[in-house]
Amino acid sequence: MSYPPGSDAALRAEGVSKRYRRRGPDVLTDCTFHIPAGVVCALVGPNGAGKSTLMELAAGLQRPTRGALTVSGGAPRAGHPDVAYLAQHRPLLPRFTVAETLRLGAHLNGAAWDTDLAERVLDAGGLHPKDRIGDLSGGERTRMALALALGKRASLLLLDEPMADLDVLARQELMGLLLAHVADTGSTVVMSSHIISELANACDHLLLLDGGTVRLCGDIDDLTASHTVVTLPGDAQRLADHTVIESRPVGRGTSALIRPSTQPLPADWQTRTPSLEELVLAHLTTPAPSAPLTKDLAA
Repeated sequence: MSYPPGSDAALRAEGVSKRYRRRGPDVLTDCTFHIPAGVVCALVGPNGAGKSTLMELAAGLQRPTRGALTVSGGAPRAGHPDVAYLAQHRPLLPRFTVAETLRLGAHLNGAAWDTDLAERVLDAGGLHPKDRIGDLSGGERTRMALALALGKRASLLLLDEPMADLDVLARQELMGLLLAHVADTGSTVVMSSHIISELANACDHLLLLDGGTVRLCGDIDDLTASHTVVTLPGDAQRLADHTVIESRPVGRGTSALIRPSTQPLPADWQTRTPSLEELVLAHLTTPAPSAPLTKDLAA
């Protein structure tokens, strides 16, 4: 979604590019987007799209090669008191116990630290205070890292594959805890995952990256409402007046995802609103347009 400049931006990028080597390719290229405060944003894209790099920039662990990134109106910096970052590789101290890790979280975050919330995340997983981090399973380390992120009670949560390594029941339980925390605090969440159906049930905003560029950005309901899945008799030539995202023959007709240029559509066309998964997959299988789809374009 495209918004005018204002204080409601939790995360804003203006022409952000990132290159790790002087003569290497850009990992991110001219990314411009706005994530408003208070939303739960799905950060989606194939492997290598630049999702983790974008989160590291927002967390202040990297700097853009070009462009500007702002967090709550200010420059990102490592250790920002209003930002909690859960990295994909779960950087924890393996020789610390669970109890020592929680004490470290309390020490680093001071009065903002929520001991009760962090302990609720851990208690449901059966972690013992004396368990050493290095002896935990992948799912238990993920739970420990998520406890630290939520315990900080930050206004912006950057969660890179937060439910990875968890079983189905644990994913459901922790997602519920996360959404309850968001409802209680009004925090903004940017959350990446390859399981789009999981994000569809939790998120109300979408940022789609592909090849280091922004393909879609906006409110999920607005984006899906601006597209239509159509099934029509005949071939794709009848779609010429509309923006076709993806089309394929079906029996003696054609099925397509389009952005309609006119309403109403012909009476012999079957129409429905696409799911988030259909929307994302269709855009990823087509060449990138000259500009990302925003609320202004979708209107």
